[in-house]
Amino acid sequence: MIALQNIKLQYGERYLYRDVSATIGAKDRIGLVGSNGAGKSTLLKVLIGLEEIDGGKVDKANYVTFGYLPQDGIEMHGRTLFKETETAFADVLGLQAKVEEAEARLDEMDTSSDEFYETLELIGAWEHRLEDLDAGKLPSRIESVLLGLGFSSSDMDRKTEEFSGGWQMRIALAKLLLANPSLLLLDEPTNHLDVTSQKWLEDFLLRYEGSLLMISHDRGFLDEITNRTFELSMGSLHVYSGNYSVFEKQSAERKELQMKAYKSQQKEIQQAEQFINRFRAKASKAKQAQSRIKALDKIERIQIEKEEDSVSFSFTPPPRSGQTVINLTDLSKSYDDLQVIRDANLRIERGDRIVVVGVNGAGKTTIAKVIAGVEPFQSGEREIGHSTHISYFGQHQADELDKNLNVLATMEEAAEGKNATNIRSILGTFLFRGDDVFKSVSVLSGGERNRLALAKMLARAANFLILDEPTNHLDMRSQDALQRALQEYTGAYMIVSHNRAFVDPLAKKVLEVRKDGLSIFPGNVSDYLRHLELVEAAGK
Repeated sequence: MIALQNIKLQYGERYLYRDVSATIGAKDRIGLVGSNGAGKSTLLKVLIGLEEIDGGKVDKANYVTFGYLPQDGIEMHGRTLFKETETAFADVLGLQAKVEEAEARLDEMDTSSDEFYETLELIGAWEHRLEDLDAGKLPSRIESVLLGLGFSSSDMDRKTEEFSGGWQMRIALAKLLLANPSLLLLDEPTNHLDVTSQKWLEDFLLRYEGSLLMISHDRGFLDEITNRTFELSMGSLHVYSGNYSVFEKQSAERKELQMKAYKSQQKEIQQAEQFINRFRAKASKAKQAQSRIKALDKIERIQIEKEEDSVSFSFTPPPRSGQTVINLTDLSKSYDDLQVIRDANLRIERGDRIVVVGVNGAGKTTIAKVIAGVEPFQSGEREIGHSTHISYFGQHQADELDKNLNVLATMEEAAEGKNATNIRSILGTFLFRGDDVFKSVSVLSGGERNRLALAKMLARAANFLILDEPTNHLDMRSQDALQRALQEYTGAYMIVSHNRAFVDPLAKKVLEVRKDGLSIFPGNVSDYLRHLELVEAAGK
């Protein structure tokens, strides 16, 4: 269906891709993985022609159509949610318009004319085509997808500009799913989805009849959906059969075999060089020495892939807080006439490790902002405990970085008196080393921006961390590093995340956010979901 042939892409002296080749076949379900900055998002752009290449070519069958979802940057306005989503069927709607126009012209035609009968035949053909497309069911299909992605029935007539950036991404995703292209190219499609919407998307993609190439840093999602894996590493692309878990095993095995072959070859080269050095000056052995020199020249040297650097850091040891970190009493929060939080009561104690869950629109991000003190509230009390020091990482923290600053200047702004050596040290643990610290924020990838935003959190000691979707755009290694740092952290924290593989080992309590209040459950998210299943089963 699609073939990448010897793709080369170079930025200055750095090769992003060297001779990248791969094929995408019908009904392939491919996970595209690699570290931040490896070129995953760029490869999607190469496929659809948004990024020019320096060598090679992309071959595709004539019938192939693309559906591309970028990480961010989508803005829609001027239509209602329903009307905007309806544009996914522009070809169908255009055909309906043609039928209506032709029917209007019939009234003005001579019923005995050739034109009349030709128009009747044309209308018949178009209507047959509309029947094949099941045009009559378009409204219900649109509503089904929108509801599945977390919108409500009352949202259908809202203007698209009323929705936040995350919800606009959902609209874009809905349009792609409805358009049914030959190949879906999805860049982090679960970043803005809650657990329920993720499950719906997972089920939808499993039924999808086209092909899929997807970038995701959600292990569980990749494992459920994909049957092949493309890994971008050090300018090369490696192809594996199987999902992410299979890839991890196969990748480790490939690298082990590569190392064995490398060591064996190095031994042979060393033995040949020793023979040459020993006997090249002896007339009786000169021919043999020359023969081995020629053989060495012909050897294709095995190149060992360097292990890519990974993030490694720990949070600054926090000062000890009082027993109560923060306390909410009958707290309510509204946005104009929309009440998001009503009479919320919550006590967070020293050492608490809380994960926040709830349906879309329940107020998870809002409660995090209110607790962090970055959003006001209308009534009730928010009491900060003795010696509580809060550090907040917002869902869109990375997007709010000043794009006019470079990496170093961004950290200096947040460093609160730390010297240059300390700042550089923190940046180094987040892989901003050497001249990388002078990179403009505007050219950083999504993962790099998130790393920088996390680095800012280390600029000062805090004993209560509030993290809202901290793994968005982070590669697997960076997620693992953050998870380890949080496991070792001695303060309290509250995490809003839909990445169950990330939060399950961290959570000791689950905070459920509902329109009518808050509830605390002991255990992790998996324990909470089992609780819900038991409640549902008991109610049947």
